[in-house]
Amino acid sequence: MADEATAQPTKRPEPTVSSAPGRKNRGRPMRKLSKRHTANLKKVEVDKKYPMDEAVKLVKSLATGTKFDQTINIVMCLGIDPKHAEQMIRGSVSLPKGIGKTKRVIAFIDGEEAEQAKAAGAVEVGVDDLIKKVNDGWTDFDVAIAHPRTMGKVGRLGRVLGPQGKMPSPKNGTVTNDIAGAVKDFAAGKIEFRNDTGGNVHAIVGKASFSEGDLTDNINGFIEHIRRMKPATSKGHYIKKVCISGTMSPAVELEVAQ
Repeated sequence: MADEATAQPTKRPEPTVSSAPGRKNRGRPMRKLSKRHTANLKKVEVDKKYPMDEAVKLVKSLATGTKFDQTINIVMCLGIDPKHAEQMIRGSVSLPKGIGKTKRVIAFIDGEEAEQAKAAGAVEVGVDDLIKKVNDGWTDFDVAIAHPRTMGKVGRLGRVLGPQGKMPSPKNGTVTNDIAGAVKDFAAGKIEFRNDTGGNVHAIVGKASFSEGDLTDNINGFIEHIRRMKPATSKGHYIKKVCISGTMSPAVELEVAQ
């Protein structure tokens, strides 16, 4: 029997290609994993929780070999019941080192504050004219900000902006009295988040080109922000699992204290 001290670490099983269950074979085989991705899978130990510094270094090394700067994502599996409104996790946060991209922001506001919003970086400002433009199909923007006094009119855009996740809401900071401040924050990369039906929260924490220190600061900043949002009615372990990954790279599980 092999000495336990020389036992090899658990390796991820070789990926296999099979037909999707419950689907008819239509003569279109599933796309095989690329050689790069297959090789990367072997570099990540199954069921291992990596310390932060080791995880960040590994994720950066995995997010190479592509023709673009991969986005680094984080997924937190939380001990919440999404069916209960009081346990919903939703909001926005500015990360310490930004996310490596700017956003196109519009603001539903008029008067002097419209000029302030424009100066802060809004690509379009207004109320009636802007509402009509959006209602007619223009959605070439990432975030919509609105002043509370305009929401009576902006609310009519719910069917247009709601499905795209762009409808202004007080819960994520896009309905506010401080229009210029919100425009500046979101244009600089302030991120929005909300849990899905499985109790998971997804967010962007930077780019593969970021330094290890900057990625670590952003990841820690996001985790701590979510930690502070723990619902009073949440039972048991709140942070169950945390993984980080590149856009086209395997996920790495983080070792995170409760």
